Amino acid sequence: MPTFTLRDRVSVEIDIRKSRFIGLAIPVEDRVAAMAELDALRAAHAGATHICWALLAGGQSGMSDDGEPSGTAGRPILEVLRHHDVDGVLAAVIRYYGGIKLGAGGLVRAYTDAIASAMQRAERVERIPLGDIDVEIDYADETLIRRWIEQGAYELADAAYGMRVRMRIRLPVAALSEARDALRDMTSGRALLFDTED
Repeated sequence: MPTFTLRDRVSVEIDIRKSRFIGLAIPVEDRVAAMAELDALRAAHAGATHICWALLAGGQSGMSDDGEPSGTAGRPILEVLRHHDVDGVLAAVIRYYGGIKLGAGGLVRAYTDAIASAMQRAERVERIPLGDIDVEIDYADETLIRRWIEQGAYELADAAYGMRVRMRIRLPVAALSEARDALRDMTSGRALLFDTED
């Protein structure tokens, strides 16, 4: 069954009893990328009262109420993400307090509404797991391999030049085995393939 992520980040703003809530839905690769996004949000919104969030990223999920009463922010945000059946998504809600307390029920509704509004605007796309192949080839084979990368709509993640050319090619995991065979065939066995570090 396919999993989905978001094509682009989406942001919405709602005002509830003078508090400003900015809901963001951001596609991320993993928890490390999500934490970097949160650091950037904290820097950009240094005056915010709370930046509450939830993350769905395979086995790296998490959430935070960021000082709001327990269970009133992170969990409702996470439930919205689960309802939309996505993975690789960081949902954050930035709150600027307006001076009127909302109560626990009001906070749950506010955080739910802010992120639900963002997710309604977000475009879901199928999330295709990617893997890398490291290959070492002769200079004479480089143009051929670069054309193959372009035709397959793969990504040349890195290239290093020494006695031979070493390339890291990023492509869908489902195509890895076939790609290894293709690289050997195209270069008449001259390509050396290496396992990449996970």
